[in-house]
This record gives sequence, C-alpha cells and structure tokens, in this order.
Amino acid sequence: MSSLTHLNARGEARMVDVGAKPVQARRAAAEARLVCAAATAKAIREADLPKGDVLAAARIAGIQAAKRTADLIPLCHPLPLNHVFVDIEVGETAVTVRCEVATSARTGVEMEALTGASVAALTLYDMAKAVDKAMRIDGIRVLEKHKG
Repeated sequence: MSSLTHLNARGEARMVDVGAKPVQARRAAAEARLVCAAATAKAIREADLPKGDVLAAARIAGIQAAKRTADLIPLCHPLPLNHVFVDIEVGETAVTVRCEVATSARTGVEMEALTGASVAALTLYDMAKAVDKAMRIDGIRVLEKHKG
C-alpha cells in the first residue's frame, strides 16, 4: 500500500506532503454540461427564469467553489488562487460551463477547476429545476492541466 500516495503504511488516509516540491505556476481547466430542454436553454440565455440572471449567479458560485475546494474535498491542499474564470456557453439543449484556475503553488489546481465547473452547473440546475425536471449534469472532466 505504500505506493498509494494518499495512504500511509497502515493503509490510513493521509494528506500528501508536497513541501519538497517547487512552487510553480500552475493552471487547469475543467468543464461540466447541464443537459436540458431547448425551452430551458432559451430561458437561461434570455435571463427569463423566475430566479433572474442565473448565469451571473452560476459564475459567482463557480468562483466561490474553486476558492473553497480544500474545504469540500478531503485531503485536498488549500491553494492560494491567482485567478478563477468561469465561462458559460448556452447551446440549443445544453449549457457548457468551463472553469479555468491558476496558482503559484507546489501542487496542481485541477480539483479547483473541477469543483468550480461542477458547482456552477449545480447552481444552474438549482435555479432552473422548477421549469425542467428532466435536466442532468454530465461530462464533468479536466480539459487541460499545465505547470511551469
């Protein structure tokens, strides 16, 4: 079990020690998709939902979530984020959320990007669920990850 980075010799969960790693510029991007009815996508695009401008709320939620990732994901290192950008593209029957995150740290920011994209999509779901009971969130994935 010692080859697994998040387990100690006894198989117990532990936070990885990244203290010896160099501080580097790191960035990552992730996305999530809210699949919905065409009428729902149109209402989101036109800010015509009962809860108002759901795109603005989702952007802010994604940024806040990226900043709080270490509070949500066990064993995730808290990172000082230099930049979080949430972009939302409303298509005909889906809304694609892309979250880009940058830091200067000893470990990567893909978890922050994934968390930001996921929570932004969850916020869209929450704000549109009254008009579309068949929505689903899928396609949550890392798009890119860079260091150095």
